[in-house]
Amino acid sequence: MEDGILTWDIDPVIVWITDSFPLKYYGLLFMSGILLGYFIINRIYKRENVPTEDLDKLLTYIIFGTLIGARLGHCLFYEPDYYLEHPVEMILPIRNMGDGYQFIGYQGLASHGGVVGVFLAILYYCKKFKTPFLWVLDRIAIVGPMAGAFIRFGNFMNSEIYGKPTNGNWGVVFARDDMIPRHPTQLYEAFSYLLISFILYRIYLSRGIVKKDGFVFGVFLVLLFLARFVIEFFKENQVGFEEGMALNMGQILSIPFVVAGVVMVALKSSSGGSSYSK
Repeated sequence: MEDGILTWDIDPVIVWITDSFPLKYYGLLFMSGILLGYFIINRIYKRENVPTEDLDKLLTYIIFGTLIGARLGHCLFYEPDYYLEHPVEMILPIRNMGDGYQFIGYQGLASHGGVVGVFLAILYYCKKFKTPFLWVLDRIAIVGPMAGAFIRFGNFMNSEIYGKPTNGNWGVVFARDDMIPRHPTQLYEAFSYLLISFILYRIYLSRGIVKKDGFVFGVFLVLLFLARFVIEFFKENQVGFEEGMALNMGQILSIPFVVAGVVMVALKSSSGGSSYSK
């Protein structure tokens, strides 16, 4: 590190399990974030004397909801022309290299699609196991940003989704792409998400805030997507069609989530409280 400039040249692959199947930091961090979130949710359930026997099923639904939602979100929001012509590549971690398909992992995942996928997965879980939907959303919202932080740490290890060049004597040089000091927007997001998880947990514990089920989830939507909206100003555009746009796709997609969160907070902060019944 020299004059505030960090040169980042880490191989994203930890080890090659086979010649075509790598174990990457991204995948390890992705799963670590989800498992840590599961551990915290388990403790929250026990703290409230809520049965935990269905939590393994909830974890499974959330993993699949996250992957499917994030993958479809990227394909349909950012590269619809390509993936509508190659629908198999939307779901499977492969790419047509001209002489056949090759395993490449899920290299395109959109957080907005992931949130929608988790939302739908939890909705299905709650209907199937007769669990209060907004009650579950409030508790998942506490750990959701933390899991998202681990994903952004994974993006940093991959030297991807980085920021625009910095004008000062600081920044990160992602040597695997170029030698330009850039905003490490993956880290901006990761630490913002960790802070949001902390704030949501403090709100959840607070006895001075009257909360209906759904209040914490509303605050989650406002804080997370407002942070995402602001950080996008420092981030390089992900696809070519965003060039020349006043707001990029990430910011456009964030606005409805922020509005929905404001509405949720307004509706759920007036009276009442949080309760679990089954």
